[in-house]
Amino acid sequence: MNDNPNEFMWAQKYRPRLIDDCILPQATKSMVKDMVSQGEITHMLFTGGPGMGKTTLAYCIANELKCDLMYINASLDSGIDVLRTKIQSFASTMSLTSDGPKIVILDEADGTTPIMQGALKGFLEAFSANCRFIFTANVKHKIIEPIRSRCTVVDFRFDSQEKPKIAAQFFRRIIDILETERVEYDNKVVAKLVERNFPDFRKTLNELQRYAVSGKIDSGILVNYGEENFKELAKYLKDKNFTEVRKWVARNEDVEPSLVFASIYDIANEQMKKQTLPNLVLILADYGYKSAFCVDQQINTTACLVEVMTNCQWEE
Repeated sequence: MNDNPNEFMWAQKYRPRLIDDCILPQATKSMVKDMVSQGEITHMLFTGGPGMGKTTLAYCIANELKCDLMYINASLDSGIDVLRTKIQSFASTMSLTSDGPKIVILDEADGTTPIMQGALKGFLEAFSANCRFIFTANVKHKIIEPIRSRCTVVDFRFDSQEKPKIAAQFFRRIIDILETERVEYDNKVVAKLVERNFPDFRKTLNELQRYAVSGKIDSGILVNYGEENFKELAKYLKDKNFTEVRKWVARNEDVEPSLVFASIYDIANEQMKKQTLPNLVLILADYGYKSAFCVDQQINTTACLVEVMTNCQWEE
């Protein structure tokens, strides 16, 4: 029995190892490949939403350069001691196994304090002779400007023309994975899940793997996304039935919070009193922003629905 979680979780098992295999806009891929082909990279900052491949690309760069690598989850290991003990000792010495630079991946760097980032800024200069830093961040403006200015910034966002092409590439990758795992699937259902979760590739893979336990991906898994499901939620909100609201959130934990918020907004246009809509917009915008940083999405979504329930008025 293989107990390695990386061999069980699809998001890890099928993580690309080469830049060419990453699902990215061609301009981004070409720029990174040009750097790597010269055997050198600059300090880099990858920004964009969760699950878009920022950390994967960082690993691919290190793999293709065949360099010594240190990975730090900056949102967890964010103390000054990490700088002094782990990073400094790694970055200050020359590599014994590679002619290229060492690489430090600082994942989720937007979860660190400005003080920590200020110290890291000094590291970018002090160890630039033999070490490169790759930062990943969901929110670019939470990285201090002195770090941004010292890095090549790559924004993992797609324009309207790129989105269909990128989504189609990911759909084909998903189909390859399902066939490799010998899971029966309905093309339309898989396409719907990709559409719903885009551009969060990791979430899509995790959902599909959970659904695939039954050995089949069919229309039954789309029940939670249906219009009737959100109308049921609206009824609970209108009745101020907190118990049922909480149960609804628990049953629909797979539904992206942004979809919940958007659906409430759509329903409210028809069922809420017009004078309360501005308040609703402020509530949804606030909790939509918080969902990018919160530890527990269920609690954040429930808190949003409680505010809607207590502060918004519905038509009779």
